[in-house]
Amino acid sequence: MYDVVVIGAGVTGCACAMELSFLNTTVLVVEKEADVCCGTSKANSGIVHAGYDARPGSMKAKMNVEGSAEMEALCARLDVPYKANGSLVISNTEEGRAKLLRLLEQGKQNGVKELRIVEKEELRKLEPHLVEEACCGLYAPTAAIVCPFELTIGMAEVATLNGVEFQFETKVEAIKPVEDGYVLTTTSGEVRAKTIINAAGVYADELHNWVSKKKRRITPRKGEYYLLDKEVGNHVACTIFSLPTKAGKGVLVAPTTHGNLLVGPNAEDGTDKSGTNTSRHGLQEVLEKSGRHVANLPMRQVITSFAGLRAHEEEDDFVLGEVEDAPGFFDCLGIESPGLSSAPAIGKYLASLLKNKLGLAKKEHPIRQRKAVTRMKDLDLAQRNAWVEKNPAYGTIVCRCEEISEGEIMEAIHRPLGATTVDGIKRRTRAGMGRCQAGFCLPKTLEILARETGIPMEQLTKNGRTSSYIKGKTK
Repeated sequence: MYDVVVIGAGVTGCACAMELSFLNTTVLVVEKEADVCCGTSKANSGIVHAGYDARPGSMKAKMNVEGSAEMEALCARLDVPYKANGSLVISNTEEGRAKLLRLLEQGKQNGVKELRIVEKEELRKLEPHLVEEACCGLYAPTAAIVCPFELTIGMAEVATLNGVEFQFETKVEAIKPVEDGYVLTTTSGEVRAKTIINAAGVYADELHNWVSKKKRRITPRKGEYYLLDKEVGNHVACTIFSLPTKAGKGVLVAPTTHGNLLVGPNAEDGTDKSGTNTSRHGLQEVLEKSGRHVANLPMRQVITSFAGLRAHEEEDDFVLGEVEDAPGFFDCLGIESPGLSSAPAIGKYLASLLKNKLGLAKKEHPIRQRKAVTRMKDLDLAQRNAWVEKNPAYGTIVCRCEEISEGEIMEAIHRPLGATTVDGIKRRTRAGMGRCQAGFCLPKTLEILARETGIPMEQLTKNGRTSSYIKGKTK
């Protein structure tokens, strides 16, 4: 029996697992996909929000401000890209100034520092590519951007190094309370747990409703994005927001930590919790709305589009804590934006509740940091030569767009919680994330993955289960 089972290996599930790994306890993370960061966490904006948007007194506001304050130091410990680039909420009319002032006051109540209104002249200096109509904006210098893949993977690796177990392609099909905890029926067999953290994203309401009479309902809110080439990654410096609506923070334009330009998302409520397909009308909406604030968007430089689902809870707040009529069952539910920004604080909060519930002691010397996969293109010539001398595989470039070497791919496979799928390699190294979107490097990546894992080529997948590339040999 495990002390804690965490259901879901997204950014909040992995944050909980990492914080629990600093305690003397046994933890299992079960995930229905083939790797960490396969749901909402892989398809979001990568924004570390300042914290002015959430309603004062809400869990969203509290977790956002605390999590954002911790993010830079956490990323440094985990060797994860982070950039404090600031954000701007833009109004094209004087009528919108009232909304900006409300956000300013809300941010001050939430404890956000350095927030201020900027006028047209300063706006143009900060962002020359704003539309001419932009007349004022809310400037949040403490906002930042982060790589959501590497953040989630980094926390999961630290958890693994401290003894947390991960079980992938394991779907929870039933949860039954028993005298000393819970029995989880999964596609990989039964699991017993004293306590459970429900971090199942858009499916968290279903798990909650199995054990509680107070029902929850999550609406999957789809958001579609464009990703543009690095050639135009400096079109804006800050993250540019439109005025928020009931459906969310609106379409944004933002740089990424790796130098691309991100445009999106829209917000479309639906019922399909696996519906991450893009649509003509959705992408057209993103294009139209993004152009209201940023001029001359270089959309000829689009390299891909994608969609993600946000877990919108009907009460519009994070639901965190022990369920009143299900002792030992802890919800981490309704985690939509600013969920990424809040993840460090959510992990600490839930770990503290479990620590008190189970009477757990702190480990004396837990591992709190890790080194990411070597980034050869970031090294100078002497450093590169040293790596190649140590292992010639680091001198063989596989992904030309992102300049990723064979050695980096091998490193991603053989590290703690190493990659077993092509997407797993992509998120750990960026091989396949460039302009050609794996058009050239995929065959070689598959060869390396088969060789290093011993998995036959025909059984290798993009992201688990039935997503295989090869059906058989022709010769």
